Amino acid sequence: MSTSAAAVPQPGRTRAFLRLVMIEHSVFALPFAYIASLTAMFRLDGRIHWGDLLLVTVAMVGLRTFAMAANRIIDREIDARNPRTAHRELVTGAVSVRSAWTGALIAVVIFLGAAALLNPLCLALAPVAVVPMVVYPYGKRFTNFPQAILGLAQAMGPVGAWLAVTGEWSWEAVVLGLAIGIWIGGFDLIYACQDVESDRAGGVKSVPARFGIPAALYGARGCHAVTMALLVWYALVTDGGAFLWLGLVIVAGAFLYEHTIVKPHDLSRLNRAFFTVNGVIGISLFLFTLMDLLARGLTV
Repeated sequence: MSTSAAAVPQPGRTRAFLRLVMIEHSVFALPFAYIASLTAMFRLDGRIHWGDLLLVTVAMVGLRTFAMAANRIIDREIDARNPRTAHRELVTGAVSVRSAWTGALIAVVIFLGAAALLNPLCLALAPVAVVPMVVYPYGKRFTNFPQAILGLAQAMGPVGAWLAVTGEWSWEAVVLGLAIGIWIGGFDLIYACQDVESDRAGGVKSVPARFGIPAALYGARGCHAVTMALLVWYALVTDGGAFLWLGLVIVAGAFLYEHTIVKPHDLSRLNRAFFTVNGVIGISLFLFTLMDLLARGLTV
């Protein structure tokens, strides 16, 4: 192979990197950024700013891609010791560490570029959003509560999306951000239950590994109860209409279903709770919020 040919990115490597960062799981983060952005636009002048919405999308996907790549790189030795994660691309060699770092750096540059195009405040605060994304994978090495770091990282999404539109701080966005951060931290408690034996054997810290699966599931229920309270608060402070409240009823039902199918002695339906139910929660809340804003006068 010639030097010039070797310099051209290989399609297979690109696909492997996208599998590494699970690009399709952006569905968990984007709906809440859109909720914050569209609500801010409704309050600003009542119309959708498509350019800003596109830049928010680029920024969110860029930051999430960086976070996932950094997580996989930092955790590659832990992943190699865990039978559930031993097939991941950095463990099998489908993606090299160098390629993963290259993809991560490209992603963070894209994120910073989108932030710069949005407004000066977004660019100035962008590094604040990056830091917890790197700290999180290290968290499981020094604290039994790494999910709290993950929740903090995810809470920044709606706050940043609101700032992207208005260039101003919003306590409404903070309420939404806290709801999302606690929600994601809660379902990560559920997800971590499947790795208890491996985590204990390898010295990886987590709530399930330290306190047991029943305690983790009770913690997740508590997190999701707080999430619902914060979403209700968000609906109140943003004068949400009938569609938004209907969306919250659906979200509450989804939470109840999630916690009935995962039990301490039966984790067989954990993936359904993690991927399917949480995807439904995010998309449903976004769609009902959008319908609510359109019904209240948001123009396309």
